[in-house]
Amino acid sequence: MVQAGGVAGEQLRSFVERIERLEEEKKGIAEDIKEIYASAKSVGFDVKILRQVIRVRKMDQADRQEQEALLDVYLHAIEGGEQVRSTAEVMAEEDA
Repeated sequence: MVQAGGVAGEQLRSFVERIERLEEEKKGIAEDIKEIYASAKSVGFDVKILRQVIRVRKMDQADRQEQEALLDVYLHAIEGGEQVRSTAEVMAEEDA
C-alpha cells in the first residue's frame, strides 16, 4: 500500500470508488422513483398526497398517533373551540 501522509492510498481509493458507485446507484433509483410518481400522476393520483402517504407509512405508530393528535389539537384551537374531526374519524366514516 502506498502511504501518503499516513493514509493508505489503496484503501482510500477503494472507499472513494465504493461511494461513487453507490452515488450512481442512488441516482438511478431516484430516477426510477420519479418515473413511478409520474405514472401515478398520469392515472389520476395526486402526487403530493402520495408523497405524504409514503412519509406517514415510514413513521412508527406512536409517532404517527402523536402527530395526528397534535394536528387535531391545533386545528381545534384555530377553529375557536369548534369540534374538529380527526383524520381517523373521517377515514372510518368513509369506510362505513
